[in-house]
Amino acid sequence: MRELEETLADLEGGARGLATGSGMGAIASSILACVDAGDHVVAGASLYTATMEIFTRLLPRFGVETTFVDPRKHGAWKAAVRPKTRLVYIETPANPTMMITDIREAVSAAKSVHATTLADNTFASPVNQRPIEFGVDGVLHSATKYLGGHSDVVAGAVVTANKRLFDQIWFAYKMLGPALGPFEAFLVRRGIKTLPLRMRAQTATAQRLAEFLEGHRGVRLVHYPGLKSFPQHALARRQMSGFGAMLSFELSGGFRAGKRFVEAVDVATLAVSLGGTETLVQHPASMTHGPLTSAERRIGGITEGLVRVSVGLEDMEDLIEDFDRAIRPAAR
Repeated sequence: MRELEETLADLEGGARGLATGSGMGAIASSILACVDAGDHVVAGASLYTATMEIFTRLLPRFGVETTFVDPRKHGAWKAAVRPKTRLVYIETPANPTMMITDIREAVSAAKSVHATTLADNTFASPVNQRPIEFGVDGVLHSATKYLGGHSDVVAGAVVTANKRLFDQIWFAYKMLGPALGPFEAFLVRRGIKTLPLRMRAQTATAQRLAEFLEGHRGVRLVHYPGLKSFPQHALARRQMSGFGAMLSFELSGGFRAGKRFVEAVDVATLAVSLGGTETLVQHPASMTHGPLTSAERRIGGITEGLVRVSVGLEDMEDLIEDFDRAIRPAAR
């Protein structure tokens, strides 16, 4: 376990690492360690569903208020923080819209009110982005995803920039108990050995697939930071060394088209996870983000025809052919 935690800290350039039994174990322990009753949180509007539910369902029970901001808007973080703000929470790229947060801007806003900044770095992985280098206090991962990389383990990780924050999170962690087993720690450590190779291959395929989708008549819009048409492409280039293997796209036919597409793929697999060797597709409006209200989905940028894709290691041309075949009937 200690070897894995030291490896995690090295990967993210942090002081201490903590392995947990799930990504939400890491996220919940870290958030709860940073707030008290009456505090205020600022968070990006597009987040993993369970993270969003912590801010909208759990923390209000303890008198903690959250303000959600559009991370694409310059100055939004600074405008949202208050004297009572104790946590600024970012997820970049965001799930599943791929919105990019200007990490330096979010950190500056947090520091202006002496708040802690936490960043979910699951989508990018430390191969493509290291938030601590931009001043973030704590980095979070669902290690189930790219760190593990083989769809055979459930795990999470926290890496802190300093020991003080680590001790705060450890205090919450030991009471909540999201411990990781020794064998699961071995699986994550094994997966990390191939992380750079996998990320390079998957990122290259994601770029090519995004370019293909952008030119498809059945696709209304593609969300991928590597596309020059992506509104935050320049920002992504500044703070990421690679654009990652996650993308999403909006089908012209709306909710029905999204569902038909994910049910029609053959090479790709319909599943809600991500970061493994297999290409996975899912329809957020009817699956992962279904528990949210329609208003919450709209705030987070979840449109009815949005499809999320985790690009795997399959042959690039096979994937393109598979997507083309599935889009044509779905978009009618």
